[in-house]
Amino acid sequence: MTALRIELRRIDDDRLITTLEVADLGKVPHPGRWLTLEERSFLVLQRRHRYRLCNGRYELASIALQVKAQRQPADARYWNGRWVIGDPSCRFNARSPLLRCAVLPEGPCARCAHYAAAPHLG
Repeated sequence: MTALRIELRRIDDDRLITTLEVADLGKVPHPGRWLTLEERSFLVLQRRHRYRLCNGRYELASIALQVKAQRQPADARYWNGRWVIGDPSCRFNARSPLLRCAVLPEGPCARCAHYAAAPHLG
């Protein structure tokens, strides 16, 4: 397979930030993951595949990543197959890359007085 074109677009107005070429489709991040390019960091919010008709068949032409400029928080961790911010063992944790929790959304979890273990964590 030849190199695949990746477009980074701003989530709020769909403006093109930059384009990349990748050889391996597995290297393209999915929503909820961070992407770092040089000194810039982005949170991937959506991933759109674009196809073209070639010889009567559709083939993947490019991927558009809708992103938000954001640094990966220091307390982000990979948990149960996805990124979460903060301590996922707390029942108040949102288990999301976008929001830490409702009690202390700015964090850090270490100084939160409301920590409570979640009943059934997988």
